[in-house]
Amino acid sequence: MIRIDREAPAEAGARESLLDLAFGRGRRKKTSERLRNGRLPAEGLSLSARTKAGRLIGTLRLWHISAGADRPSLLLGPLAVDPSYRRRGIGTALTRVALSRAMELGHRAVLLVGDEPYYKRFGFSRALTEHLRLPGPFERERFLALELVAGALSDARGMVAATGEMAPLAPEKSTGIAAKSLTSRVRRAS
Repeated sequence: MIRIDREAPAEAGARESLLDLAFGRGRRKKTSERLRNGRLPAEGLSLSARTKAGRLIGTLRLWHISAGADRPSLLLGPLAVDPSYRRRGIGTALTRVALSRAMELGHRAVLLVGDEPYYKRFGFSRALTEHLRLPGPFERERFLALELVAGALSDARGMVAATGEMAPLAPEKSTGIAAKSLTSRVRRAS
């Protein structure tokens, strides 16, 4: 049995390991990461999939962005599932729960960079991002959006920008240099 629930603060290390396993260390260089870097995920929209024994096997977060001028939206991702648990509907379940919760919380639109054949089943489309740009290189055919409220992205134009709350900085124990504290970010997001 698989449980989907809010991400727990203690899962920070396991979550990062799962993301590295799913996407490799190069994941931090992606344009979507520029929109997430140094920010907290949207409140209540950090999800984990766990086995009955409590092992983390899936993760999904949504982040505050602006889809052009004055278009509050969310950015979905990254969505990752442990390779040994793929093709069991875990990614689909995480996405459905995340979109449902986003609607309940009053969010109006969700954007992502991902595989259209996978995400179109949830209603994501390239047409809604036609006049939007990301702050860095991206594959236009993978830039997708979903309106949770009809018309939320009508006439949306321009650059997508991060708008979420900045993550607190914590002193690095070994060097005394300020660094982002993933544990703090996860703790505050839960």
